[in-house]
Amino acid sequence: MFKGVGTALITPFKQDHTVDIDSLKKIVQYQLDRKIDALIVLGTTGESPVIDHDERRKIISVVIEETIGKVPVIVGTGSNDTKKVVANNRLAEDLKADGLLIVNPYYNKGTQESLVQHYQNISEQTQLPIIIYNVPSRTGMNILPETVIRIHERCPNIIAVKEASGNISQIAYLISIKPDSLSVLSGNDDQTLAIMALGGDGVISVFSNPYPAEMKQVTEAVINNELSSAQSYNNKYLGMMSSLFTETSPSPVKFVMHQLGFCENVLRLPLAEVSSQTEEVLVKEIKVIKQLNLNK
Repeated sequence: MFKGVGTALITPFKQDHTVDIDSLKKIVQYQLDRKIDALIVLGTTGESPVIDHDERRKIISVVIEETIGKVPVIVGTGSNDTKKVVANNRLAEDLKADGLLIVNPYYNKGTQESLVQHYQNISEQTQLPIIIYNVPSRTGMNILPETVIRIHERCPNIIAVKEASGNISQIAYLISIKPDSLSVLSGNDDQTLAIMALGGDGVISVFSNPYPAEMKQVTEAVINNELSSAQSYNNKYLGMMSSLFTETSPSPVKFVMHQLGFCENVLRLPLAEVSSQTEEVLVKEIKVIKQLNLNK
């Protein structure tokens, strides 16, 4: 669906906790101006569990209207209720989204076989391309490489995996056994270089909310076989990449986006603003990147 950097967009809120459409438009234009490769709407970073149906429709519509076909718009539709995923997919289809990001079902915690059945049921009810999202730290279950291959073989419109297991050995094995028709995308900013060096196609990124051009420096260097440049860029930005996960995402990136003037630092419960200690770390990393850009 894309190679390079897809930004997992935050959902900006006003002080009264309503969706801030003006800030959302500003963030989308900022991404487009910096040549982002794709936009992912209403994933984990977009606080999707606390977005209601009407808000979902409005947010997707705004992002699609603002991009006017310049980049793929991929909608997070995952749930632990297969029927709800199908319903979310139909809304995304109606609004002319380009693809779907579907997280493994959480809390229910099925088996590898149940995952195959879950994704096959979903796949058979949509024409849109699907990215599976494997994030065991959020869902409580890990989708194994062999299971991913089984799903892809049964479901040709499941064309990619966002891998956020954090297990580089598992991801390396998946890449070694997958067909060319299946893409692997990093789900962790700080593992993008490693996963792409192994044969992955890019990243669905939190870091690229405030720093899309910087994240693209890493991915483009790998794509162009400029490993030393990719290493240099990665080392420069690794401090911020890591700091954005000091507390539960997207709380840290919301703070950074607020500091850079994109939106209010407002989250919906059960998430909350980061601690003062984390704020200090993030402010320090903002200054580091600002200085790096001044020294270019």
